[in-house]
Amino acid sequence: MIGKSGFTEIAEESLVYTQESMDRLKRKGPPVLIGIPKETADQEKRVVLTPEAVALLVNNGQRVVVEADAGKFSKFSDKDYSDAGAKVVYTSKEAYDAEVILKVEPPTEEEINYMRQGACLISALQLGKQNAAFIHQLNQKKITAVAFENLEDKVGGMPVVRAMSEIAGSTVMLIAAEYLSNVNDGKGLILGGITGVPPTQVVIIGAGTVAEYAARTALGLGANIKIFDNQIYKLRRIKQVLGQQVFTSTIDNYVLGQALKESDVVIGALRAEKGRSKIVVFEEMVSQMMEGSIIIDVSIDQGGCIETAEMTSHTQPVFKKHGVIHYCVPNIASRVSRTASYSLSNIFTPILLQMADIGGAEEMVFNYKWFMKGVYTYRGSLTNAHLARKFQMTHKELQLLLAARY
Repeated sequence: MIGKSGFTEIAEESLVYTQESMDRLKRKGPPVLIGIPKETADQEKRVVLTPEAVALLVNNGQRVVVEADAGKFSKFSDKDYSDAGAKVVYTSKEAYDAEVILKVEPPTEEEINYMRQGACLISALQLGKQNAAFIHQLNQKKITAVAFENLEDKVGGMPVVRAMSEIAGSTVMLIAAEYLSNVNDGKGLILGGITGVPPTQVVIIGAGTVAEYAARTALGLGANIKIFDNQIYKLRRIKQVLGQQVFTSTIDNYVLGQALKESDVVIGALRAEKGRSKIVVFEEMVSQMMEGSIIIDVSIDQGGCIETAEMTSHTQPVFKKHGVIHYCVPNIASRVSRTASYSLSNIFTPILLQMADIGGAEEMVFNYKWFMKGVYTYRGSLTNAHLARKFQMTHKELQLLLAARY
């Protein structure tokens, strides 16, 4: 047997020492306790973090508590979370007793009371639907509340809005296909077209992200689409990203009215930058549409852009008016909750890791302007004049309210 050279022995010995000295990368801040409560809002089926995301956070030294059945409707079991390293708790109070709380719907008064002083809440705050008491309660607990619908990324995009809009745009055409069929008392049409049969006519009002993904799906199925928007740059952009010469037009009552008369599916995807959506399809236009056609108003959470639209739910999603089927569910993404949960998880997992690295939510606020865009109840980044106007408080009253936190 050939003996080992001195060099080999040194190399092996060095290799052993190298392996033994490997250690977890040291973090700048202490472990962050992250809470995932179960959603209590009616129809909400999404969860912000998936078990895979939890495993990544735990492996990076963070602690996660998940309320039992939090992922049930997205088909994530308590065992999945437990195996990922999370602690499963059985009361909402335990889930909210964390440094960072992630949930989809805004918290209720009772849920805010469960939160510890100075915690960070990442949620859809939906300030347009809240009152002054909601802000008062958050400030009394010194909560740093991040409205994830207003959260921006480093390049100025709005990742949560974009992700949910992509899902909604892709899903609306599948919903339209369901209600065009005879099974749901529709027109008995296939969405798209086959050889020798004229394609389905789809009108899309708006040229944003929802419209883009609705158009992609409709074109993929073989439908004929017409897109309307008053912003020329949006119409130009959507033609470019679709890569096809599709019909586009500004919102002219005559041209739009004619398109609606011939349409089988109408998608309302016109969103206002501030306040309520503008009505562009009036009841008289709807009354002239073909019987059995379907309207899906995706902008219903902002009031809708179609005059006959009224908010519906997943349990009773449709109603008929002038013989036209109306689908006006506000949280369409919750219909495909598992996909939506993965999408949310992909957005917030890197943010949580970055938050842990830098030392917590307050450090994120002070160090990253893009993160501050979503923060509404933190003294350092509050848009005082905006909130004072919204909640009918004087500037002085708002300053006193914020000062009471410190």
